Amino acid sequence: MQYSGDFPPSPNALDSARPDSFRRDARVIGIVGLAHSVSHFFQLALPPLFPLLRAEFGVSYAALGTLVGIFYAASGVTQFVSGFAVDRLGARPVLLAGLALMAGGTVLASLAPGFLWLYPIVVLMGIGNGVFHPANFAILNANVAPRRLGHAYSSHGIGGNIGYILAPVVSFALGTAFGWRFALASMGALGFVALGFVATQRALLVSHRAEDAHLQTFRGSIALFLQAPIVLCFAYFVVQTMAGIGLQTFLPTALNAGVGVPLLLATSALTAYLFGGMAGILAGGFIAARTARHDRVAAAGLLSAAVLLVAVAMGILTQPMVLPFFATVGFAVGTTGPSRDLIVRGATPKGATGRVYGFVYSGLDVGGTLGPVVLGYMLDHALAREMFFAVAACYALAIGTVVQVRRAGSARAAPAPGVT
Repeated sequence: MQYSGDFPPSPNALDSARPDSFRRDARVIGIVGLAHSVSHFFQLALPPLFPLLRAEFGVSYAALGTLVGIFYAASGVTQFVSGFAVDRLGARPVLLAGLALMAGGTVLASLAPGFLWLYPIVVLMGIGNGVFHPANFAILNANVAPRRLGHAYSSHGIGGNIGYILAPVVSFALGTAFGWRFALASMGALGFVALGFVATQRALLVSHRAEDAHLQTFRGSIALFLQAPIVLCFAYFVVQTMAGIGLQTFLPTALNAGVGVPLLLATSALTAYLFGGMAGILAGGFIAARTARHDRVAAAGLLSAAVLLVAVAMGILTQPMVLPFFATVGFAVGTTGPSRDLIVRGATPKGATGRVYGFVYSGLDVGGTLGPVVLGYMLDHALAREMFFAVAACYALAIGTVVQVRRAGSARAAPAPGVT
């Protein structure tokens, strides 16, 4: 293994049994979890302020929604490209640049003299958002002892969910009390504080250079992305995210229009779903650490969620069951997260973590773009109950892809401990 620049040997790769190994792993996991939380926090910085922006600039909700679409389009492209940067330059500068772009973009948004200025600004924010998965997973895979990776991935997912939960509360509260400009400026300032803290921990933010020079070429990378396990991982993210983001976006509406659940209870079902997801991610970390059959864990969680959603579509759900029912759906899907990430790791050649995770996780942006459009079309055509069948079908398709990943990659040896 050749090391240079941002690629020193990881202490865990050299001796994961040292007494201070756990403390170092915990620090790395905490820092990466914080960075992921900040990225999700900024994803929802603007949407809670849309009513205030609409009132000031006199624009339509369609125009405001386009801001979100542009953000995720920029994020998806960057997620793919930034994987190359992570493998060539190292995760540390890429991660710090992403934090700076998101915090700086949010401050710039608070200064926008007109609505059209927000479009290039959200492009900058989307570019910043696109670096986190390739950089975060490169850092975790290079530094955390293999036996703790399930818990590391679990903490990573929980950190993102915490950011999602905090952002609407902070953004709406500050915007209502002091105006949208103050809200965005304050959130941007918090982002710079987080950036400063993460920068002080730079010694822990290391990753590894690819051993195979062919993998560093464009042609080699394309050949890597076309390998069956990588393509199947990408497909898994697309269909699973179509279901998850679509459900997260339209659950209250679909329950109200399709099943007759009162809107207040339907909205509470979304909250139960999100908190159930957090609990599931936590439990999924322990499960992933105790099994080598991560495909079975992912398949079991998705199958459970699909069966429950089919029951909703068939009208079995009663109002007293709504909250525990959707908390269980969220829990089932959440348990798949750490195992899903370990499946991707198992399909990744040594030294190609940035590119593979960048490519595969760009499926999140593709699915997040397609899911709300398809399910929104169904709602527009009075197919609210059928929407739950569609989400269940996506989870079923995801089961097929995750099972095939193991079969397609069975001939590949697992990565060496502590090295990606």
